[in-house]
Amino acid sequence: MAIAIPKPDVVSKTSLLEQIGNTPLLRLAKLDAEFPGVEVYGKAEFFNPGGSVKDRAGLNMILDGERTGRLRPDHTILDATSGNTGIAYAMVGAIKGYQVKLCLPGNASHERQQILKSYGAEMVFSDPGEGSDGAIRLCRQIYEADPERYFYPDQYNNPANWRAHYDGTALELLEQTGGSITHFVACMGTSGTFMGTSRRLKRELPGVQCVSAQPSSGFHGLEGLKHMPSAIVPGIYDATLADDNLWIETEDAYGMTRWLGRNEGLLVGMSSGANVHAAREIARRLVAEGGRGVIVTVLADGATKYLSEPFWNE
Repeated sequence: MAIAIPKPDVVSKTSLLEQIGNTPLLRLAKLDAEFPGVEVYGKAEFFNPGGSVKDRAGLNMILDGERTGRLRPDHTILDATSGNTGIAYAMVGAIKGYQVKLCLPGNASHERQQILKSYGAEMVFSDPGEGSDGAIRLCRQIYEADPERYFYPDQYNNPANWRAHYDGTALELLEQTGGSITHFVACMGTSGTFMGTSRRLKRELPGVQCVSAQPSSGFHGLEGLKHMPSAIVPGIYDATLADDNLWIETEDAYGMTRWLGRNEGLLVGMSSGANVHAAREIARRLVAEGGRGVIVTVLADGATKYLSEPFWNE
């Protein structure tokens, strides 16, 4: 039987950037099996073309720069990043024709550096001992030395960061859960995902509980996440938005990351492990109190940028 081949004028045409968002919401069935009456879901952000939740904010900040005239064709996009937002900038910059220069901690994984190099981004490195805060300070120095050369989105202080989730991620969650979500749980780096998603969920579902999570101390191994009491606090962060906050130990996040791969078939990064560990703690509380719920968290990125990390072998 002959196969009908669509004519060129009816073939669906779309750009890579249009693939950002509308990611699947996955039931973590083995995880929530131990919590009767509770369902736990993960928003699979590794389905974004750049591989992480940061594609949403990276694109939105660039589009906002273009709309406002702060980003011109002759500008170089400059920002501090632990990796994922930088990858988003580099991908969007390659498509739109912008040069991209990124400040990263010196201990950024080899995989992240290779990805950025493949997109053509320039990298400069800060003291690894200073974490993401060191990259922020270095970025500010570079920008202040030649502000006319750069578009500095400043992801830690740019409202277009959290707006990407207010106008996108949260609405997707409401549709995907049929409005049944009772708890949203997420760790914070820039805090954009938690701020934007929580604001919109609270607007649409006044009874929803939004729980933030952070590393338990400033000295941790969860790349990209911030311990707010000891870090440079992002300007977009509003501590009053969270109904509760959980403190996450690095080893618990590592353990959950390994567990997700070996039990749910999900190869994700450490921040995803931290998020799911936090969601599990909320599920445990609910069951102890005799409650029921639909808990949603974020699988922020995949594992490909972290496979050289030694914790996988434990």
